[in-house]
Amino acid sequence: MIALRERLRDLYYGDARSALYFRYTLLIFDVITITFFILASMIEHDQAFFIADYSIAFVLIVDYIARMIAANKPWRFIIRPMNLADLIVIATLLAPLFIENFAFLRIVRALRLLRSYHVLKDFRDQFTFFRENEQVLMSILNLMVFIFFVTALVYVFEVDQNAQINTYIDALYFTVTTLTTTGFGDITLEGPLGRLLSVVIMVFGISLFLRLVQTIFRPSKVNHTCPTCGLTRHEPDAVHCKHCGEILNIKNDGDL
Repeated sequence: MIALRERLRDLYYGDARSALYFRYTLLIFDVITITFFILASMIEHDQAFFIADYSIAFVLIVDYIARMIAANKPWRFIIRPMNLADLIVIATLLAPLFIENFAFLRIVRALRLLRSYHVLKDFRDQFTFFRENEQVLMSILNLMVFIFFVTALVYVFEVDQNAQINTYIDALYFTVTTLTTTGFGDITLEGPLGRLLSVVIMVFGISLFLRLVQTIFRPSKVNHTCPTCGLTRHEPDAVHCKHCGEILNIKNDGDL
């Protein structure tokens, strides 16, 4: 068991090339599964669909057990929010017929994308573009997760009782028009629960959604290396380094 734990730690947290390829493979698998979860609402749930469900569940279970074995304290590993989310996703995959109304919870798998410190470190070391635009890329990811999660909520609660929402695309269209406060009105949510959900989406639309969009086009911090202490993250309008007080010369477009 000790040898297995060390091997798994090397794969999940090591710096070897094999560990790097292993983590990239898991990242690609996450992207594929999330895409499948999104498309699942638009395809027929036949035998092939359930085979895909159970296959993904098998891989997630193996990955979960492996990470638990590699953890220093397995009991702490189990109660971490991200790992609890994995258990929820696995449950929806193993029992799709019994808990189909909670299938939207599968989208929480997207929270794993780039959440690992080691994956972030790998990207910073390997890709200059990611290192220079990390804040913007993470904001885009957060925005996508937020939109897809809200869309999944709309789809699950309305698809069986709202003739205007038949596919995930219909739910996505309603979600984006509501979050952006455009409000075309051609699709509306029905019933008390639907109207309450609309209110929640509108509230988030004028707060969290706009904040995420703002961080994409105008990040709260920029990359500029202080010549004295080496601090690389500063406010766009900073004149002095907040760490050592050195005068900075940060280029900007003049509208800050």
